[in-house]
Amino acid sequence: MNRKIRVLIAKPGMDGHDRGAKIVARALRDAGMEVVYTGLRQTPEMIVATALQEDVDAIGLSVLSGAHMHFFREVHQLLAEKQATDILLFGGGIIPDQDLPALAELGVSRVFTPGSSLDEPVVWLNEAVQARWAAQEPL
Repeated sequence: MNRKIRVLIAKPGMDGHDRGAKIVARALRDAGMEVVYTGLRQTPEMIVATALQEDVDAIGLSVLSGAHMHFFREVHQLLAEKQATDILLFGGGIIPDQDLPALAELGVSRVFTPGSSLDEPVVWLNEAVQARWAAQEPL
């Protein structure tokens, strides 16, 4: 399949700090992906609606407020309700290591914490989305 990976980067909740989200969005764009950035203060409903409208392959949530469990749970649940579980859900921000297993159980494919290089989400998204595409191709 020869198309660009489409990624939505979102800032849920009242967190007003989006520098990291913008840096990741730029790195993904510079790597050849199409990136939609939602801006600040998005609700889970707004995030999922935008993801569906933009036909993205992945949603990345940037959460610094400590409400990561709530927002990831809500977005994952809405994706399931809209039968859009083929959209990869990943994230980054200030997320304690002890919450990573619970996020994985919830359906979060990957979390990038402080100290991650910008290459990590680029490489991971390329591999994960390409694998999904390959699995969906007709035989």
